[in-house]
Amino acid sequence: MNGEPIESVNNGLESMLTFLRQDPFALESVYLSIITFDSQIKLILPLTELEAVNLPKITASGATHLGDALEFLCQTVDREIIRNTPEHKGDWMPLLFILTDGKPSDSPKVKQQALEVKKRNFGNIIACTAGPKARDVNLTELTSHIVHLDTTDSATFRQFFKWVSSTVSIGNRSMGATDEAVLPPPPPEIQVVV
Repeated sequence: MNGEPIESVNNGLESMLTFLRQDPFALESVYLSIITFDSQIKLILPLTELEAVNLPKITASGATHLGDALEFLCQTVDREIIRNTPEHKGDWMPLLFILTDGKPSDSPKVKQQALEVKKRNFGNIIACTAGPKARDVNLTELTSHIVHLDTTDSATFRQFFKWVSSTVSIGNRSMGATDEAVLPPPPPEIQVVV
């Protein structure tokens, strides 16, 4: 992803941050982290409380190493998320949003890591494919919530990230809860695939 589409993602993330910061409950409970996956896996925003988030510019080029990103994600979740214990209240169930404009370059690893991701008890996993070259390959192994953006312009990404913000606002729940979070209805720019 490069050019206008990646700039649109950056603009959409800024809109999401603005929207979430207007929600007093989100300010108290939301932490964000961003991992990019192309030829390299990069943690460009470590788990950071919403109020302290300073969004870095996202760049992307080359292959789509989704399997490697999922492996890195599992390691990060294991290290950073605090589970409930009888003595200590844990973190809220994390929500996972995956945004891709291609198909995985490491499909066999995606299949393997999808099983590991599911063991991490995410409150919800939502995958988004963006643009004409995006494919749903392997995403159904991760989640039953797949959406597609036909265009990768700023208006479409702004609507997508506004929907993500709404999902985050209603999806905060304590680790250990068993039901999947309910998703708000998506805007017209977002096509529900699965």
